[in-house]
Amino acid sequence: MSPMLILASTSQTRQTLLRNAAIPFEARPPRVDEEMVKDALLAEGHPPRNVADALAEMKALRVREAGLVLGCDQVLDHDGTLVSKPETPEAAVAQLTALAGGKHRLHSAAVVAEDGKPVWRHVSTVAMTMRAASADYVAGYVARHWEEIRWSAGSYTLEGEGARLFHRVDGDYFSVLGLPLLPLIDFLVTRGDLEV
Repeated sequence: MSPMLILASTSQTRQTLLRNAAIPFEARPPRVDEEMVKDALLAEGHPPRNVADALAEMKALRVREAGLVLGCDQVLDHDGTLVSKPETPEAAVAQLTALAGGKHRLHSAAVVAEDGKPVWRHVSTVAMTMRAASADYVAGYVARHWEEIRWSAGSYTLEGEGARLFHRVDGDYFSVLGLPLLPLIDFLVTRGDLEV
């Protein structure tokens, strides 16, 4: 069966979400310097939500394949400041310490391109309320999960032990994982590409 989508991402989580939803796809790396693009957009005054949307679009357009190409991006917005992936375990501890006991937002963007032009886009925003975790717990969490959280803005994964860091999550669970899956399914069903 030929893929319904080309996923412009190497994210294992996004691939798992599409696979579990039985959406045929192939993954291709988009080759985008995300940090450079983020820095440029933020320097121009774009809010974090728009940064996620612009990066998702750029990824979708970078992978030049026939058919539908899905680009995705997620950013963490802490009081209007974009929080990136941690570079070291120490940076992860610092991020979690700064976020602990407060609220932040995750903006998960998805853009579908066809023939080199965006044909659909969606940005989901999820409000995240964290517990005031102890310094010992945060340090232990980072030590136990560094290899998986190093790829996550904010230094946590909600689908694992990181759930203990949260008091409340307001919004779509799939968007927390980095893909607004239900709106994407709506788009594919409306087009007649996906049967339900």
